[in-house]
Amino acid sequence: MKVAAFNGSPKPDGNTARMLRYALAELEAAGIETELVQVGGLPLRGCLACMKCFERQDRRCVNDTDAMNNFIETMIGADGILIGSPTYYADITSETKALIDRAGFVAGANGGLLRRKLGAAVVVNRRAGAIHAFDSINHLFLISQMIVVGSSYWNVGIGLGPGDVDTDTEGIETMRTLGRNMAWALDRLAGPERS
Repeated sequence: MKVAAFNGSPKPDGNTARMLRYALAELEAAGIETELVQVGGLPLRGCLACMKCFERQDRRCVNDTDAMNNFIETMIGADGILIGSPTYYADITSETKALIDRAGFVAGANGGLLRRKLGAAVVVNRRAGAIHAFDSINHLFLISQMIVVGSSYWNVGIGLGPGDVDTDTEGIETMRTLGRNMAWALDRLAGPERS
């Protein structure tokens, strides 16, 4: 079993990455392989709605000038997917949006490549707007027929400056609960033949 976490923040060790790591630590403690993938800050083009993925059906975006096809391949190979983003003007980063749009189109064009995988959104904000960003990420999971994993509260961390989320005790516990819930769900979905 493997969970891939995508950090949509341009800061590889910023608050979003830190919150993702709290969830990943719980998954690792349960014996699940994890990978933290840096998406934010990379030159990723948004979806052009060219529909070539529906014509070609080769599990790839026709735009091969950036790292997106690597990200899509990682998603396809994972059993669970975490997508994290800081809140930018009450929404997700442009890189996170590019990931959602292009991966979603490719998955849908190829018979539902993300169907029945587990998914969870992780969002960090300073003050407000996180729920809208949280909702934006969940759209990918729901449209792709994924199983959304919840926690004890919204999967949101509070912080502005570097490392501020490390003082958000409720947010940290929410991430830990999310990681434990995803590990539990992966174990149940694996069934006796995969355990």
